[in-house]
Amino acid sequence: MTEKERMLSGRLYNPYKVEDKTWQKNRKVLEEFNAMSYQHRERGMQLLRGIFGDLGDDAVIVPPFYCDKGPQIHIGRHFYANTGLLILDEASVTIGDHVFLAPRVCIFTAGHPIDAGVRNLELEYAKPVTIGNDVWIGGNVVLNPGVTIGDNVVIGSGSVVTKDIPSGVIAAGNPCRVIRAITEEDARHWQAQLEEYRNDKDIK
Repeated sequence: MTEKERMLSGRLYNPYKVEDKTWQKNRKVLEEFNAMSYQHRERGMQLLRGIFGDLGDDAVIVPPFYCDKGPQIHIGRHFYANTGLLILDEASVTIGDHVFLAPRVCIFTAGHPIDAGVRNLELEYAKPVTIGNDVWIGGNVVLNPGVTIGDNVVIGSGSVVTKDIPSGVIAAGNPCRVIRAITEEDARHWQAQLEEYRNDKDIK
């Protein structure tokens, strides 16, 4: 197997011997993207579509943004990432529809062996990260290699996600853990807030 094939299969690989040019290409694209003014947002999204595997038509990523590869990133519709998003995408990063990321969210797929002797040989591994639909992730959250976040989830600010988070919950902490389920009472509360907003703005 090539080093790239080993990387994508979750086996140990040497990152300095992965034989592709995506890293070099991305440096140029990201340098241009991160230097663009806000009024050129649409042009910036076009640049990112040129290096991502998928990026929804109405996605918004606020600079600065950093990723390692690009082709392993797949993002759905109505995605918003506030400033400082960092994705180390040695393995696939799959993000669903209607996902909101607060500032300085970090998504890591690359990991290093616990054994120092193996680690010092400059070998690493990568595991995919998956985020479902209708997810809100707070500021300064870290998602570690191999985690899956379900649908309709809120992750509290400053959390470090080391294990899978099921659908329909609020989770927070270091390590991140489920705090409680998202309930019908939550829905009624926020629907009432929405109705008040619409009445105040005379929105039908």
